[in-house]
Amino acid sequence: MKFTGTKDYVVTEDLKVAVNAAIVLERPLLVKGEPGTGKTVLAEEVAKALGAPLLTWHIKSTTKAQQGLYEYDAVSRLRDSQLGDSRVSDIRNYIKQGKLWEAFTRDVRPVLLIDEIDKADIEFPNDLLLELDRMEFHVYETGETIRAVKRPIVLITSNNEKELPDAFLRRCFFHYIKFPDVETMRAIVEVHFPGIQQRLVQEALNIFFQVRDVPGLKKKPSTSELIDWLKLLLNEEMTPEMLRERDPRKAIPPLHGALLKNEQDVHLFERLAFLNRREN
Repeated sequence: MKFTGTKDYVVTEDLKVAVNAAIVLERPLLVKGEPGTGKTVLAEEVAKALGAPLLTWHIKSTTKAQQGLYEYDAVSRLRDSQLGDSRVSDIRNYIKQGKLWEAFTRDVRPVLLIDEIDKADIEFPNDLLLELDRMEFHVYETGETIRAVKRPIVLITSNNEKELPDAFLRRCFFHYIKFPDVETMRAIVEVHFPGIQQRLVQEALNIFFQVRDVPGLKKKPSTSELIDWLKLLLNEEMTPEMLRERDPRKAIPPLHGALLKNEQDVHLFERLAFLNRREN
């Protein structure tokens, strides 16, 4: 079982190595990187390439580790017992399986994505240490132990919103997705827009990377923003000449709402435009 990439996802050699190392070591792959660099999509493409089912656990600030194992609905059982429902005789009727339970009981080795783990409480990763390490957990209400039939391939994403505990990091294989260089970005664009005019791509990439290089930018545009921006440029029938010959005093790029995502960055470009006009 080896990941070599897919036709729909441009994967660098170091990322291939990281995925395959995690598979061989049977450890979770912790993937970090800027938002919009394809961390979540990676799990989908790994599952597609390996022909494995994908299970996704989206983490929120209120998510608890126990929810990934199972949840026992004691309130519903109490209500049903008051109504004389016959289901109360079997406690399993009130246990909802979590994503880890689903992954552990699959006959085919699945890919389990734990998405944006850094959104949860700081104790969340530590609460999953034993389960991810031993690939088993105990259900106290029924007295059974759930063990992985096939050890799942676990991918965990983080946007670095908070530091993860050292004990958790020791159990993971780590990879940081570096922001794509120009050539890699060109290949990514070709995947999304096959046959796109290369002169337009070149002009758009020049502007895109210039925007990213502006000092003081609060939110740098990512790969996903570039794809959205190119889609708009194509829809507006923008030509390479229109991009190249735009007024140099206007620092802000056309259709900038796809690239700039907060008012501070828009104001920064407006100030740069004002300074350019003064100098000219």
